[in-house]
Amino acid sequence: MADVGVEPYWELMFDAEGDMDPGGRDALIRGVVDRGLTDLVIFAHGWNNSRSLATGLYRRFFAPFPAVFAECGDTAARLGYGGVIWPSMRFTDEPVPDFPDLRPAMTGDGPALEPGTLEALAAVFPGSEALLDRLAELIERRSADPARMEEFASLVRRLVGMPGPGAATGGEDPVLRNVLHDEDPEPGASGVPLMLTENPRAVCERFADAVAPPGSARAELFGSLGRLWSGALELLRQGSYWEMKRRAGQVGQQGLGPFLGELAEASPGLRVHLVGHSFGGRLVAFAVRGLPERAQCVHSLVLLQGAFSHYAFAPRLPFAQDRSGALKDLHRRVAGPVVCCHSRHDLALSLLYPLASRVSGDTQSVLGLGDARWGAMGHDGVQAVTGTGTLELGQALAGPLPETGCVNVDVAAVVRRGGPPSGAHSDICHGELARLVLVAGRLVRPSVG
Repeated sequence: MADVGVEPYWELMFDAEGDMDPGGRDALIRGVVDRGLTDLVIFAHGWNNSRSLATGLYRRFFAPFPAVFAECGDTAARLGYGGVIWPSMRFTDEPVPDFPDLRPAMTGDGPALEPGTLEALAAVFPGSEALLDRLAELIERRSADPARMEEFASLVRRLVGMPGPGAATGGEDPVLRNVLHDEDPEPGASGVPLMLTENPRAVCERFADAVAPPGSARAELFGSLGRLWSGALELLRQGSYWEMKRRAGQVGQQGLGPFLGELAEASPGLRVHLVGHSFGGRLVAFAVRGLPERAQCVHSLVLLQGAFSHYAFAPRLPFAQDRSGALKDLHRRVAGPVVCCHSRHDLALSLLYPLASRVSGDTQSVLGLGDARWGAMGHDGVQAVTGTGTLELGQALAGPLPETGCVNVDVAAVVRRGGPPSGAHSDICHGELARLVLVAGRLVRPSVG
């Protein structure tokens, strides 16, 4: 068992389909029961390439918990911790604040598919090594020939298992319908991301505008052709992250949710507090969807820069009143508040998520920024859920938070560090956010500082 600086701590290891390591499952249940724990905080990471990176995140995030709990915690509570380990990945060119070894240097004359990223992609898409090598070669050469850009886009479609332009999908696949927006797409839409069906050059140019805007340091470094291929690299990134988003929902609904039902049976009265970062936010939210009806154990849910639709909990979609979010009314299954942390400094969610999320065949929007339909939780919070509160971080820490229901907390005061392409998306290791988790779980008294 990894040492993350808090005790007791257990790891919850899942494979891509949501199957849990039985040894870890049994150890956690036995430990919770034997220790008579009253509360368990479970954290699910977002994109990480290894178990060590995930546990490193947990070590940093959990570090303030003992001191905060000792200062003003519930003296009757007996608290434990869990860290979800699930197969996800990140591109190694993304800066991660608080992890100096993971900060990329902007060198060279253009974008590149780095060895660490290739290794991670090969693990996520087994058997794709030759295809990935060709993608890396195309990015390295950065040809001006439009046919090479077409080839690159075609290889990305093959990698993520999507049909090419003009293929008839019919929109009947329920996985496609739920993954991109946590809602059913417009009738007649294919459910396939528009980024994988539109003209490759047009898509790559729009991604380039987001990650290397004209006049920026990256644009000057790369030049016009390198800048265009930086958009191609973003297409690959977002295509692979589409698979991560699907996988997060699968692990949450088919893995973590049912496990929490087992835990509730073994330890009646245990209060579980779920925390998720990025796609890990989708994982813990979908765990509530997978929770057995009889289980009433989830007492708080904190989403840190959640990388899924801000309409996921909506009973009716503002642009389609006959449809709802995939998690419709499921915030009511949480016995305490659902806290959605969002920051305007998160470039991954404010710029790239909307570009990557539009569905092919959707006639109500165009590929571009500014359409609220395609927003993410971590950018502007829960939307279209009646009664949702709105607080600044300082107000949330001073309390009280709502007893139940959704509340959006603007955390831009602390979640603000990080450059392109993801911005502040991973800037979550702050004492204020650790305290917010404990406040949401009614484990400490609200206080400023």
